[in-house]
Amino acid sequence: MNLETVFSLLTDKLNDWLKIAIKTLPNFLVAVVILLFFYFLAKFLRNTAKKVVARIGATQSVQGLISSVVHIAVILIGLFIALGILKLDKTVTSLLAGAGVLGLALGFAFQDIASNFVSGVFIAFRKPYKIGDIVEAGDFLGNVTSIDLRTTTIETFQGLEVLVPNKMLFTDPITNYTNNPQRRIDVAVGVSYGDDLDKVERLLKEKLNDLPNRIADKEIDVFFTEFGDSSINLEARVWVEYPNHRNFLITRSAAIKKIKSVFDENDIMIPFPIRTLDFGIKGGEKLSEMNL
Repeated sequence: MNLETVFSLLTDKLNDWLKIAIKTLPNFLVAVVILLFFYFLAKFLRNTAKKVVARIGATQSVQGLISSVVHIAVILIGLFIALGILKLDKTVTSLLAGAGVLGLALGFAFQDIASNFVSGVFIAFRKPYKIGDIVEAGDFLGNVTSIDLRTTTIETFQGLEVLVPNKMLFTDPITNYTNNPQRRIDVAVGVSYGDDLDKVERLLKEKLNDLPNRIADKEIDVFFTEFGDSSINLEARVWVEYPNHRNFLITRSAAIKKIKSVFDENDIMIPFPIRTLDFGIKGGEKLSEMNL
């Protein structure tokens, strides 16, 4: 094959392509116009959806999620319509099939990320907690400082910032201390076997009655729980307001101080652990009575 023949074949091929391009030019221009129309429509609907969701009272994460879904969906619709005008139906089918396979593969590869994302969506709608709440999740107790679609940030009372996956907060039990601004202080203590238990109960209730932040309409409880090795053990229970965790710790500390003070004032003993040594085989023999 000589050079002239090669040039002729290339020229014929280019002419065929030019004819096809001229025939499809109107469809191409229409497709471009449709893409531009759907592009601006997507931006408009994204902003509209964000405003509408904001009026409902949804969080910023939910607003961003819904507006992004609307934006992407409108762009995809415009793309598929443009491809249909260009008579690229097989391309549309291939794209849909490829998107399905790709989505399945990504689902398996990033299932943890996907589960955290879905959990974040449910958390954003259900609102089991909000920024500023005091929550306990697993071993972490602190203030919620940020809620994203994948993680929730908790600042512990030791000043540490912990990123907790939303899946953990959605599926595992969590404690929200802010939802109920009341907490009960339980103080366990022991008194000696020689003390008057009715007197102990009366004095504790009187002393704890003026505890700071105490809820007046909830009764103070004093329950004797067991006969210990060296003491009769009891538990004093007082309901207090819970504005924040620091105030709760201050109030609990004040309750312990009051219990110690009233015991000292009334000669009520908090006994140390006592061990009795018995040197007899059958018991009851003193060391001085044994023949050594």
